[in-house]
Amino acid sequence: MEPQVGRILEGKVTSIMKFGAFVALEGGGSGLVHISEIANTFVEDVHDFLQPGQAVKVLVLSAENGRVNLSIKKAVPQEERRSPRPPRPAASPRPARSPAPSRGRATSLPPSADQAFEDKLKQFLTSSEGKMADLNRSMDGRRGRRRK
Repeated sequence: MEPQVGRILEGKVTSIMKFGAFVALEGGGSGLVHISEIANTFVEDVHDFLQPGQAVKVLVLSAENGRVNLSIKKAVPQEERRSPRPPRPAASPRPARSPAPSRGRATSLPPSADQAFEDKLKQFLTSSEGKMADLNRSMDGRRGRRRK
């Protein structure tokens, strides 16, 4: 028998996958807690939040054709929904890379921070067209050769 949608049940984590965790429900049956339904924060690795054998409360989101979708984050009150680890520090900005030198063409300066998007796009298109022209010339030369 399939669990009723909207009920909160007790369960035990049976296995953990990259996309979520399978939970054995009380009274038999099992269901999947998708990675997006584990916590209110971004879940990169399910192992950071759940371990096999761990007892959890789950809310039944849907149950059809033998597939039961569960949610941990919707089963607990808002106050209890917390990440078990502190938030990650903000990544430091990467230094701007200078463009690779081109063959025979004048190199342009790296785009400045105050440069408008349209200017950056125009600069990219010009650079890209030049690189594609070089590539096409190279490929045409290879196609033209024949072995004797």
